[in-house]
Amino acid sequence: MTEFGDFISALGEFGLYQKLLILLISLSLLLNPFQTIGQVFMVLDEPHHCNTSWIRAIGPNLTEEEQLNLTLPRDADGAYEQCSMYSPVDWDLDSIVAYGLNATEKCSSGWVYPSAQAPSLLNEFDLVCDRKDLIDISQSIYMLGLLLGSIIFGPLSDRIGRRPVFLFSMLIRGLFGVAIVFVPNFYVYMAFKCVVGTAEAGIMIIALVLATEWVGVSHRPKAVLISHCCFGIGLMIIPGLSYGIRNWRLLQIAGSAPVFALFFYIWVLPESARWLVIKGRIEEAKKVLQKAASINKRTIPLELLEQLKPEAQPKPGSILDLFRKKHLRKVTLIMTCAWFADSLVYYGLSLNVSGFGLDVYLTQLAFGGVELPARFSCIFLLQWFGRKKTQAVLLLLSGLMCLIVTGIPEDQPMVTTVLATIGKFTATASFSTSYVYSAELFPTVIRQTGVGLCSMSARLAGIIAPLMLLLEQYHPSIPMAIFGSVSVVVGLLCFLLPETRGTDLVDDMGLEDIKGTPPQTSNRSLETLSKTDTTKVGVDLEKDNYKFSESK
Repeated sequence: MTEFGDFISALGEFGLYQKLLILLISLSLLLNPFQTIGQVFMVLDEPHHCNTSWIRAIGPNLTEEEQLNLTLPRDADGAYEQCSMYSPVDWDLDSIVAYGLNATEKCSSGWVYPSAQAPSLLNEFDLVCDRKDLIDISQSIYMLGLLLGSIIFGPLSDRIGRRPVFLFSMLIRGLFGVAIVFVPNFYVYMAFKCVVGTAEAGIMIIALVLATEWVGVSHRPKAVLISHCCFGIGLMIIPGLSYGIRNWRLLQIAGSAPVFALFFYIWVLPESARWLVIKGRIEEAKKVLQKAASINKRTIPLELLEQLKPEAQPKPGSILDLFRKKHLRKVTLIMTCAWFADSLVYYGLSLNVSGFGLDVYLTQLAFGGVELPARFSCIFLLQWFGRKKTQAVLLLLSGLMCLIVTGIPEDQPMVTTVLATIGKFTATASFSTSYVYSAELFPTVIRQTGVGLCSMSARLAGIIAPLMLLLEQYHPSIPMAIFGSVSVVVGLLCFLLPETRGTDLVDDMGLEDIKGTPPQTSNRSLETLSKTDTTKVGVDLEKDNYKFSESK
């Protein structure tokens, strides 16, 4: 029986057509990091104090310093309190000067920001003192949007197609990303960020699916790595963009509006031929395949095109199947924890970029810079040391970096930042390793369900990570201690998993251990990397991808 892979081989596994397609979808990923990390640069700390203009009614000729001295208490260091003021009274000015004020209260009339800073989310919506927690809560709500997008757009793309979902997600991201500029309050801002996060998930899902469904098996790692590298490049662009544009509304426009420049995709972005075949739209599939072959200067034989038939779709397993077998239950629980720990450390460090003591722009540049080598290095680490050791050691290292940071004095920001950067490197590599390891551990009949559950766990950690940062108000070391402890414990648990290097993918659930036969091709590990990378943010890669790659 003719497999779909035969048509990809006939038109060219990675010709000009595929290269142009990868370039198109990678451009869309350049903008994704801004929505995730960009807010960090809109809420940088600024000097502030309570608005005490009430005293101007009885002392209009007071200087600013006299006003502050009469209406604001001082802290232990002699500086004015930022979050409290003396309670207003009905006395005359001479009485206030003579007797002073004693009763204090929280800021009741807003805040004043003495330094002439450009408009930011912090000073425009007063995200200070009791309202400071809204900053981390808004990041969690954005992560909730990513989770919702994974749930919504994955199945939707299977139902109505990759192309319409991708274009719709880009439209929603652009519209709501720009609409954020006009929000009247921070609560509307958070709601719009949630919608943007939902659209971001749809873009990431479809981009990675298209990157793999149009290329041959041996070239899938290349396609996925290019997509991932564009995400890393986007992370490095953010600090430069934020440094040059300090007004948060202009920065939001700069990070969101460029998506409209990509709407020529309506005319050039193709539908997945593999999806068209599965849905029985054979004539449409033939047209896009012939167009791809023409651009690649190849010809698909007519007799081969006549064999293009809809492929049977196997019924996927249920989540309950993951817990019925002892060995699958162990794999499921440990890998779910591994994805949770990966995401917790990754986002915990990424969103705390301003908390390590050094310049926030340089720190973010370093954090973005380590993404590229981290993703590339995991391929070689997996080949040299195997899956189990690589996964366990990377989790242990990322956890240890977080724990060591908790013991570094605050007057050593350079040491703290270097350790945090190493932690970001290992967390990124661990994340990539988890994609590979999960797809090899779960049997084919339940693989999508298993990896989907792991991805849901990662999204849950993404929601929790910003909330963990709220614990800094009790002690600065608590969040990093939690991130490190979770990662170390899960890293140790990973040693209980079986090794899958050099084994074929398991098809059924009847095995007592995850064992396989020697790989049939030398590209097995790289094929697996590419397939599992497309499961990021909850995507369920097309069912026959696995069947095809195993049959080759």
